[in-house]
Amino acid sequence: MKTILLVDDEQRMLDLLTLYLEPRGYRCIKQTSALNSLVYLGSHSVDLVILDIMMPEMDGWTLCAEIRKEWDVPIIMLTARTDKSDVVKGLGIGADDYISKPFDEEELLARIEAVLRRSKAQSNLLTFKGLVLNLESFDLHYQKAPILLTRKEFSMMQLFLENPNKVFTRDHLITSIWGHGVGTEDRTIDSHVRNLREKLRKAQFPADEHLQTVWGLGYKWQDG
Repeated sequence: MKTILLVDDEQRMLDLLTLYLEPRGYRCIKQTSALNSLVYLGSHSVDLVILDIMMPEMDGWTLCAEIRKEWDVPIIMLTARTDKSDVVKGLGIGADDYISKPFDEEELLARIEAVLRRSKAQSNLLTFKGLVLNLESFDLHYQKAPILLTRKEFSMMQLFLENPNKVFTRDHLITSIWGHGVGTEDRTIDSHVRNLREKLRKAQFPADEHLQTVWGLGYKWQDG
């Protein structure tokens, strides 16, 4: 079941949205406070945020920007403000869609489903400064040019991109990529890292800046 965080200072609107969405299989979390919604996001996972713009303690534009600083959760703005400049502003600060009040129930549901589909597709991609690692098709591109990897190199790349700045010992890499109880030597890890670096270099990616050796410990992916 997908969870939607609803943020609007009008309780009536929150209840109306919940009335529409819960029978369609969505779990709704209602917040009348923008600040409380940030606190909620800090300790709970949600699949989508639907927020109003005109709220007293923090407007929806500011809330959207604050959410974008910390989370990649999809955001739909649902508001009575319909000027083109308002729509452009909302999309520009990170909203995924913008719906005007009063809204049509079927259109709202269709927009929600579309945003969630796009979010699911994006969740299969790990990106970093022009690198795109596709977890579904098992391929890597840099600035749209393919970089051919072995399955072990792909697994290593995924581990690094998912854990930037974390130092992995050779033992940890062996366990994570080859599995427990496999008789792989440290030099096998070194060889794979060396090959991965070389492939990234050949694609003109600055591998030495990011795939770094931590002497005496192992390797890390430097984010920065």
